[in-house]
This record gives sequence, structure tokens and C-alpha cells, in this order.
Amino acid sequence: MQIIDFTVAHIEQAAKIAKQNYETQRGFIPTLPPIKTTPDLMPFAENNFGVAAFDGNTMLGFLCCRNPWDDAWSIPGLRHVFSPMGANGTIPENRTKIYAGLYQAAAAKWVSRGIGSHGICLYAHDTMGQSLFFKYGFGKRTVDAIRDIDEIIAPLCNEYILSELEPENILNILPLDNLHVSDYIDSPFFMYRESCREEKFLKDYHEFKPIYFVARKEGQIVAYIKAECGGETFIQDTPGYLHCTGLYCLPEHRGKGIGQNLLNLLLQKLKTQNYTRLGVDFESINPLGSKFWEKYFETYTYGVVRRIDESAVIL
Repeated sequence: MQIIDFTVAHIEQAAKIAKQNYETQRGFIPTLPPIKTTPDLMPFAENNFGVAAFDGNTMLGFLCCRNPWDDAWSIPGLRHVFSPMGANGTIPENRTKIYAGLYQAAAAKWVSRGIGSHGICLYAHDTMGQSLFFKYGFGKRTVDAIRDIDEIIAPLCNEYILSELEPENILNILPLDNLHVSDYIDSPFFMYRESCREEKFLKDYHEFKPIYFVARKEGQIVAYIKAECGGETFIQDTPGYLHCTGLYCLPEHRGKGIGQNLLNLLLQKLKTQNYTRLGVDFESINPLGSKFWEKYFETYTYGVVRRIDESAVIL
């Protein structure tokens, strides 16, 4: 097996491997949409951060990443790269050996460019790939999941009024949204996120046009669910897909079925608008969120992350 830089000449073979890997995962999760092609790999060939494995003229696998994210997670000086779904893959045979060679070559390239944090998206049922990267010091951090738009079984919560949030009242959600953000600093999260100011909140609202459903008690919003176009994987561009980008409930109102009922309202609306799938991505280190999303959605990818010793970074 020979490991070389990923170039434009490798795109055709890599795309075939990427589609084969996706179809394998779709065999486990039929809710995933059918696709004709995987994302354009040209940017990954042009940024020169990727590698490919060959046996003669036959590609065995490839591992590419997006351009580095500087000061990642608000950590000064930390450079992070991420290989999204479709930007890495191998043939079925000898997957562990191929990924091991690919990562060794890619990591050497990344670290030589001052990149100390490495992230890779793996399919949820690729147990061999996960085992290899866990062995190499990676840990699970993010999850992508999907479901159809059939309603779920939700308990009654008659003490709350649930409805879609009117556009003229959109700023009423901002305090709750910032409380959601502040929760990320708590254990076992330990994720820093800045609160959102009114100007940026309104800018994002008008740009992405999210849908909000809220639960009110005595006129006060105590919970919300949010969905919009977008997502973390290439299936976000398939017809009939919308992405859930937030669910939060004040602690004193949890455990009463509000989240399930808000999800049902969202699913009902999507059905009337001819959507067929709802996706979500979340942090695996969020115990409450993981429990909810994994109950009502099917997981199809894991994002694994490794942070190397800063002293080993070659600047």
C-alpha cells in the first residue's frame, strides 16, 4: 500500500468509494435519502491537506479535510481540521489497516502545519473505523441523526400552551436561547459559547428563517424547539430535508413531556409542507440531549476528535 497526497486526479475514484460507504450506511438506516453523487471533492484536492492510499492504480481509501479552523472553540492558537462525511472512506477490505496508514500520513501533514486538533466523521455502523481511531486517541464528540416525519408518542402536558412562535415576537426567545448557550459550560460539557446579542440574533433569524415552536406557562416562554435549512452533512441539500438546530427547556419544567410535544408540533408542520425527513446534530457529551435525540432519531455518523500534545506541533 502506497500513501500519497490527494490530488485532482484522484477525485473520480474517491467519489466512488465515498458513495459506496454512504450506501452501506444507508443499508442500516433506510431513512437516509438516496443520492446520485457525493459532494464535490475538488476543494479537498486543492487545499493539499488530504492523502490517498493506493495499490498500484487502484485507490484503497482517502482522508481529506476542510481548511483549518484557527482559534478553534475560542482557544487562542488552537488549529483544528475536520474531515466531514464524504471526505474520507475506504474499500470494505482491510479497512482498519487502510485508515491507519491514511491517518498516519495525514496527521504528519496536519501537525507540520501547526494543527493540533483533528476531527473525522465516521459512519455510525463502521465499527472497524471507530475502533481504529479510538485506538489512536480519538474520542466521540458529535452525532448526526435523522428521522421520518411521523409523529411520536408524547405525554399530555395540559398545563402548558404550545404554539408556533410569531415572527413579531421572535426576540422573546433570545433570553431562553442565551440560557441554553450558558448551559454548555457546565459539567460534563465544558464547552464555551458566547451569548448572542440582539443584532446578531436578528441577522441570523432573517438569513436562515428558522421555525420556532414554544411552550408557554402563565404567558412566559419556558421551552422551544427550532428547525431550519442546513446541517452538518451533505444530505442537508437533498429534497424534503429540514434540520433541527435547537431544543431547550428551563430546568424546572423538564420531565413533563414538553420536548416530545414540541417535536410533534414541528413534525406536523413539516408534513403539511411536504418534508419527508428531519435531521439533527448534537454533542455526545450532552447527557440530557443525547438521551432525547437518540430515543427519537436514528444515528448515522459520529464525529471523533483528537487533540495532540501542543509541544509536538511543528510550527
